Amino acid sequence: MYARERSVFCFRAATADCRALYPVPPGTKKQPPRIPILIFFLHLKLIKVQRGYEMRHAVTPAANVENNSFKVTSLLKICTHCERLSKKDLGIRIPRPLGNGPSRFIPEKEILKVSKVDARTQSIFEDAFAALGRLDNISLVMGFHPQYLEGFLRTQHYLLQMDGPLSLHYRHYIGIMAAARHQCSYLVNLHVNDFLQVGGDPKWLKGLDEAPQKLQQLGELNKILAHRPWLLTKEHMERLLKAEEHSWSLAELIHAVVLLTHYHSLASFTFGCGITPEIHCDGGHTFRPPSLSQFCVCDIANGNGHINHHEDPLGNQEMCGEVEVLMERMKQLQECRDDEEASQEEMATRFEREKTESMLVVTAEEEECVPSRDISRHFEDPSYGYKDFSRRGEHVPTFRVQDYSWEDHGFSLVNRLYPDVGQMLDEKFQMAYNLTYNTMATHKDVDTSMLRRAIWNYIHCMFGIRYDDYDYGEINQLLDRSFKIYIKTMVCSPEKTTKRMYESFWRQFQHSEKVHVNLLLMEARMQAELLYALRAITRYMT
Repeated sequence: MYARERSVFCFRAATADCRALYPVPPGTKKQPPRIPILIFFLHLKLIKVQRGYEMRHAVTPAANVENNSFKVTSLLKICTHCERLSKKDLGIRIPRPLGNGPSRFIPEKEILKVSKVDARTQSIFEDAFAALGRLDNISLVMGFHPQYLEGFLRTQHYLLQMDGPLSLHYRHYIGIMAAARHQCSYLVNLHVNDFLQVGGDPKWLKGLDEAPQKLQQLGELNKILAHRPWLLTKEHMERLLKAEEHSWSLAELIHAVVLLTHYHSLASFTFGCGITPEIHCDGGHTFRPPSLSQFCVCDIANGNGHINHHEDPLGNQEMCGEVEVLMERMKQLQECRDDEEASQEEMATRFEREKTESMLVVTAEEEECVPSRDISRHFEDPSYGYKDFSRRGEHVPTFRVQDYSWEDHGFSLVNRLYPDVGQMLDEKFQMAYNLTYNTMATHKDVDTSMLRRAIWNYIHCMFGIRYDDYDYGEINQLLDRSFKIYIKTMVCSPEKTTKRMYESFWRQFQHSEKVHVNLLLMEARMQAELLYALRAITRYMT
């Protein structure tokens, strides 16, 4: 409890000191300028250092940073506030951020700032900082939806830090393996640091072949679960559970499966929201001077030193009425539901048609992403990736939810072998699925349940999962091709997600609404992977 109070004190002290550096000018009615996020976190670090605490670093050793750093005053123009800050804190060397804010896709000004959030979100941020010693960019972006963020952080904290079948260093290493499968260097770097913090053997970080045999055996499950979960069988589970001296217990395997699916889906969210590394992480900073010498580092941190790219006005005109068209389609579909209900045969036909069409959606036009050695060493078979579940005449049986569902089967299995986690996952799934503010862009009092269900069921359809009570004909009415491309790329090959894809769908919607979509995609993907893995375990047990 004392450690948490110290962390919260540092968090609040940094916020207060930064606000003092950016006061409201006398005699004006303007709101105070935004606290540059770089300055806030630098000041937070200074307070912690002054009190004998050490900020966690996700990548580069401190010695390397020291050797490559320089005093910012020698190369950059410094504003009065930043000069005061650097002098006051005894010459701290300040790196220059490579990105503008927590996301490459969402303007920094759109993201809830630490200095402007409501009391509930502030408390959630404080708890996150107290638990991990950092407030990462994923949390800042998820802060658009504090209800969801609270459940997400609670679940992640339980999986990584509370009592469970797996040791702490095993948990973080499995997180590294899962994130590396999608080349998500952001998550890999975070967990490399956490792995070392909890006493993990640095030798394991040289590559999966240096890790214990027990973890190496998890590589096959990691690979199939990330890219083609419909291929999982009870034989895969049997090989892990009956591996003699390196065998997994059922409880350990459940914990590992939940961690793998959690980080596969979180990699999707990271790429889908264009999450950028924090300034102290690898890829988040540079020590070279900016080309725009008239700007202070705090200006550049807030994007003031960059040319503003305005959206094409012609494009906006073309997209005008997009929301109204979508709302009208929802209204028509509801009327059709009320007038007549399709037969079970017709519903099955529509599912097969949508499943086939989903295979024709191309994930990306770009060339294949080749993982770097730093990432690929954490997993096996880098050439193995997503493939559609029915190709060249191959047939994979449809996964019918009425035969094996999360609510009736998966939930109880997880909760029995890893107590409380099943409940937390269920609440997180329900929160993402049911979350609504009854708005669509500028329209209020809108029932969005039909649209949310279409998104969720489309993702499960791409994984071969069918709901007998759902009319899959609705999907083509509600989800256009550009949206489907984004969904398939983010869910199946997230490392290929681009800003152009993010901007190409729902052009009239708010960024907070697109983040909500990404939460839906993330949770639907996680549940789909879990269903296949838990069904395979259940078949082994019976």
